[in-house]
Amino acid sequence: MKRALFLDRDGTLIVDKVYLADPSGVELLPGASEGLARARALGFKLFLFTNQSGIGRGLHTIEDTHRVNARMEELLGLPAPVFDGVCIAPEAPGQPSDYRKPSPRFIRETLAAHGLDPGACWMVGDSPADVGAAAAAGIRAAALRTGKVAPDAIPGVAEGRVPVFDDFGAFAATLR
Repeated sequence: MKRALFLDRDGTLIVDKVYLADPSGVELLPGASEGLARARALGFKLFLFTNQSGIGRGLHTIEDTHRVNARMEELLGLPAPVFDGVCIAPEAPGQPSDYRKPSPRFIRETLAAHGLDPGACWMVGDSPADVGAAAAAGIRAAALRTGKVAPDAIPGVAEGRVPVFDDFGAFAATLR
């Protein structure tokens, strides 16, 4: 069984800072490094899937985002590359977009390219867009309390379809 985790960045692995463009501002959230190490040890492929509307708004560049991601990977302290693939959606809301969450396109393409079992894959994030991308792609979703959106504001949480965890480490601890 080929399985994977699709991971939001801001509010999931690092502290969500509005339009983060400076690598010195990267702060890991509790459980991020340990959770990723556990998922890897269990055989999960890891894919970073992040909306970065600051690029589309002209507030920072794709190169800034790459530097922030590199700093995050450095702080995680895990063997490189940490992620098997990265999708940075640079569009601002309202701009034409192929990959901006809740679009499932990156997840669907990755499932096909890596021969992944959708029933064994998760999208983990802190927003309705993260959960929406998972639902549209036909994979499971988990919501975290570490972001700016209250979990009960995320579709599926109140109905029990989307489990909620204190942080990524708590989610990863449930993986088998």
